[in-house]
Amino acid sequence: MIAAVPFWQRKRLEEMSPAEWESLCDGCGQCCLVKLEDEDTEEVYHTDLVCRYMDSDSCRCTVYSERLQKVPGCSVLGAGTVADYGWLPRTCAYRTLAEKRPLPDWHPLRSGDPDSVHEAGVSVRHRVISEADVPEEDWEEHIIHWVL
Repeated sequence: MIAAVPFWQRKRLEEMSPAEWESLCDGCGQCCLVKLEDEDTEEVYHTDLVCRYMDSDSCRCTVYSERLQKVPGCSVLGAGTVADYGWLPRTCAYRTLAEKRPLPDWHPLRSGDPDSVHEAGVSVRHRVISEADVPEEDWEEHIIHWVL
């Protein structure tokens, strides 16, 4: 018997169901890093600070269904907007598939293990601080260069 081709290999992003779309998220948490933009150059800098609603152990949002009400600047990725978010890490499944690259072996959809993203060292687990714990005037001191 021939194995079924996984949905992410046979569907374009815009053809995916909401459940399929959500399952693409590997749980790395990199999209929840606080980003600072240089107003003059428009360059985006990542920090080791994360949204106050992120669980830094699971790298998941604790208020996901309410995030847009609680965090007005929260980004909502859609098939038509992925390209607008140039700050997405190269490892992000949404970006990966939009760029017609295969999902890596460590991606939970391929490995079958939700912890594989952490074991591969791709997630922000144990590398971040909540934005709530750092005064905003000190955020520039938290700029990092380890985002993948």
